[in-house]
Amino acid sequence: MKQTGLSYNSRKALIVNIGEAAGTEIANLINEMAAEIEELRRTKVNVTKIVPGKDTERQEYIEEPV
Repeated sequence: MKQTGLSYNSRKALIVNIGEAAGTEIANLINEMAAEIEELRRTKVNVTKIVPGKDTERQEYIEEPV
C-alpha cells in the first residue's frame, strides 16, 4: 500500500520552520488532500460517448461543480 500524505521528517520540518500550530495545520490539510485525491483516483471512471453523427470536435461540454 502506498503511503499518502507527508512523512514524519516533512511534518517535523514544517513544525520547526513555521511553528507547531501552523505546521500541524498545514500537514493535516496536505494529508486530507492526499487522501481525497487517492479516493478520486480510485473511483474514477472513463466515459465513452457513443452518439453517432455528432461532431465531437466542435461540441462544448459544460462542467458544473459538485
